[in-house]
Amino acid sequence: MRVEGLKKLGKLKGRSVDELRTRGAQALNAQAESHGLSRLTRVPSDAAFFKLLDGARVGQSKLSAESLLEHFRARTSPSFFASFEDRAETLRELRRRFGPRAEDEVIESASRIIEGRFDLLGLHDLNFGVPVDWHLEPVSGKRAPRLHWSRINYLDASVAGDKKIIWELNRHQYFATLGRAYWYTGDEMYAQAFVAHLKSWMDENPPKVGINWASSLEVSFRAISWLWALHFFKDSPSLAPQVFLRMLKSLYLHARHLETYLSTYFSPNTHLTGEALGLFYLGQLLPEFRRSDAWKSKGKAILLRELARHVRPDGVYFEQSSYYHRYTTDFYAHLFILSRLNGEVVEDKLKESLTALLDHSMYITRPDGTTPLYGDDDGGRLLMMDSRAGNDFRAALSTGAVLFERGDYKFVAGEVALETLWLLGPKGCAAFDSLEAQTPAETSRAFVDGGYYVMRDGWSRESNYLLIDGGPHGSLNCAHAHADALAFDLTSRGRALLVDPGTYNYTGEGETREHFRGSAAHNTLTIDGQSSSVPAGPFSWQHVAKVSTHAWMSQERFDYFEASHDGYERLESPATHMRSMLFIKGDYWMMLDRVAATGAHLCELHFQFAANSKLVLESVDDKSGGVNAVRVRESDVAGLDIFLFGEGGEWREEPGWVSERYRERQAAPSLVFSREATGAQEFVTLLIPHGARESLKTGAREIEAEGGRAFEVRGAGKRDVILAGGSGMMEAAHLATDAALAWARFSIETGALEEVLLLGGRSFSLDGQEIFRNASRTEYMYARRAGARRDERREVRSEIDV
Repeated sequence: MRVEGLKKLGKLKGRSVDELRTRGAQALNAQAESHGLSRLTRVPSDAAFFKLLDGARVGQSKLSAESLLEHFRARTSPSFFASFEDRAETLRELRRRFGPRAEDEVIESASRIIEGRFDLLGLHDLNFGVPVDWHLEPVSGKRAPRLHWSRINYLDASVAGDKKIIWELNRHQYFATLGRAYWYTGDEMYAQAFVAHLKSWMDENPPKVGINWASSLEVSFRAISWLWALHFFKDSPSLAPQVFLRMLKSLYLHARHLETYLSTYFSPNTHLTGEALGLFYLGQLLPEFRRSDAWKSKGKAILLRELARHVRPDGVYFEQSSYYHRYTTDFYAHLFILSRLNGEVVEDKLKESLTALLDHSMYITRPDGTTPLYGDDDGGRLLMMDSRAGNDFRAALSTGAVLFERGDYKFVAGEVALETLWLLGPKGCAAFDSLEAQTPAETSRAFVDGGYYVMRDGWSRESNYLLIDGGPHGSLNCAHAHADALAFDLTSRGRALLVDPGTYNYTGEGETREHFRGSAAHNTLTIDGQSSSVPAGPFSWQHVAKVSTHAWMSQERFDYFEASHDGYERLESPATHMRSMLFIKGDYWMMLDRVAATGAHLCELHFQFAANSKLVLESVDDKSGGVNAVRVRESDVAGLDIFLFGEGGEWREEPGWVSERYRERQAAPSLVFSREATGAQEFVTLLIPHGARESLKTGAREIEAEGGRAFEVRGAGKRDVILAGGSGMMEAAHLATDAALAWARFSIETGALEEVLLLGGRSFSLDGQEIFRNASRTEYMYARRAGARRDERREVRSEIDV
C-alpha cells in the first residue's frame, strides 16, 4: 500500500494548482456518486425536474409532460439543421439526388436494427439480441460489469472485451438511421423501435452505473444522437409525453455528467472538444433548462480556447492522425453551422481554423478520393448519415465548399455529399451546384508545422501523388501517433499502391496493435528490427523519434524533400536515418536513404502495398547481380516499378495487413529489402509509375561514376541520368557537376540534352562544355532546351539554351 501511495504521489509531481483542483473535484464527485451520496445518481421526480426548467422560456406557468411535448413540437426556435425546416422538401431532394439505392440501404439497415443486428466499426451483422443487451461485447462474448462507472477498468480486455464496440452501439448514432427510414416510409414501426430502444437503455443504464457512463465523450455523442432523434421523431405519436419527459430528465443528467467530468486534463484532445460540443448542443438546443446558457457558453468557450492548441497554424490536427483531424473538422463545422443558424457570433478564429483544417484535408486527399490513414483511426464518426468508405473524408469538403464558397473544395469533393444535405438542407445543395469547381491553387503543398509534405503532379483521377511524414511524432503523450517517421504513402496514376497500414484495433490484441503502429508496417526504414519510436502500452511511448526537416522545394517541374530523425540514436551503436525524395513531376520519384553509423547494423526498407496489389520480383543486370526490381503490373490497372540499389542486400516478401477501417483488415503484400553492413549505408530507390495497358519499357540501372553514384533510367524515347551522393565534383555519362543531386534528360532519338536540374550546385558540364556556372551554390537550377517538347501542364521556371 505504501508503494502504491508513493506512485500516486509521484504522478502528482509537476501538476498545476488548477489541474490538482480539477482532478480532486472529479475524484470527490465520483466517490460521492459511488456511495449514493450525489443527487445525480437518481432520476429526478417530476416536481424536482420542473424546477430545473425556466417556465418563462417554456411559455407556461404550469408544467406537465404533455405541455412540454406540445411546446417542443410547436416551437420555432432555436433552429436545428436546415434539412429539418421542411421535411417534404428534404425528402424530394434526397430522392432526386441520391435515388432509390440510398433509400433502400437505409430501410434495410433500419430493419436489421429492429432485429438487434448492427454493423459497427468494421464489424458486420453483430447480434446484440432483442431486447438489446447494452453491456455486451459480442466478439468476445463478455459483458461489462454493472458497477459505478469509476470502478470499471475498461482498458482491460478481460473485463469488457473491446470496449469500443460496446461504446459504438451505445452512442445511438443509429437512431438517425431509424429516423431516416421513418421519414422515407412514414412507417410507425421505426419510431416504435426508437422509443423501445430509448426506454430499454434508460432501464438498463441507470445514472452512473455501467461502462456507458465511463467515458464523457461517449456521454456527449449519445446526447447529440438523442437530440437528432428528437427532431426526426418529434411529430410521431409513438413519442408519448411520458417518454419525452423521461428522455429530457436523462439528457439533463448527461449534461451534468459532462459538466463534472470534462477531460480537461485526462484526455485534452478530441475527448475534450467532443465533450464541449455535446455541452454546446445541449445548451443551444434545449434553452428551456435554467442551466442551458451555462452549458452553451462553457462548451463554446472550450472549443474556441482549444483551437490554438488542437489546430496547428498550417491546419494540421496536433495529434498527427488524419482520422482525428477529420473528427476535429466535423466538431468545428457543427459549431459553425449551429452558431450561424441561431444568430450567434461566429468568431474569425473559428472561420480561419476551420478553413485551415479543410485545406489540409483537401491537399492530402488522394486522386481516388480517399485519404491516407496516418496515425490512429478509431472508426467513429460524429454523424452517421452515409455509407462512404472509412477513408473517404470528402463529405467535409462538400459541406465546406458551401460554407465558405470554395470552388476548390467542390472540385476535390466531386459531388455534393448526403451529409451536406442533412447539415445544410436543399438550399445548401443548390448552393453547391451553383459554385464553379476550380482546381486547387497548388499541386504540391508543405504543411510545415504538422510536418506533412504532399507531392503531386496534377488534380486528375490519373495523377501521381505522395504524402511523406517529416514532422513531430505527436502531442501530449502521443497516444494516437504511429512510429511512422519519414514514412510515405504513394499513388501511381490514380491508384493507391504503397499505403499507410491504418490502425485495426486499440485494445484486446496487443501484438496486433503494436504491429499496425510499428515502423515495420510503414513505408520507411528500420534498423536492427527496431521501430523509430518505442511504445509503452497501447496509448503511450517510452521513446519518441524527433524528425528534422532540412529541405523542401516545390516547383512546376519537381518537388524535393529532405529530412532525418534521431529514433535510432538510442541504440547501443547509434545510427541516424536521413531520407531525401526527388519527384520529377509526371515521371517518377528518386528516394535516397542514408544511414550514418560506425557499428554494424541491419537496415531494412519496408514497402507496404495495398491489398489488391500483385507483385513480381525481377533480376536486373546491375553491379550487384542481385534481384533489385519489383514490378506491380496488371494489364487493366495502373502499376509501379521499384528499382532499388543498395550495394548488395536481398528482397523478401512478408505477409502484411492493411486496415481501412477500425476492426477491419485485409491481407496485403509487404516487401522488405534488407542489408547488413558495418558503417554508413546508402540506398537509392526509383519509384516509377505506369498507367494501365501502358507500354512497359522502363528500365533502370546503376552506371559507373566518379565522386558519387549515377543511375540511368530509360523509357518512352527518353534517357535520364541521375547523379547523387557526392560531396564534390561528380562525373558520369559525359556529365560533370558539383551539385548535391543532378538530373538530366536526353532524347534517345537525337541524343540531345532536353532538361537539366541541379540541387545545391554551382556548375554543370556536358562533354567538357560548361552549360551552367554560378559564383555561389544555388538552391536549385532548372533549365530545358529551347523548343523542346514538354508536358503542357508544366511551366518553365528558367529557360536557357543548352
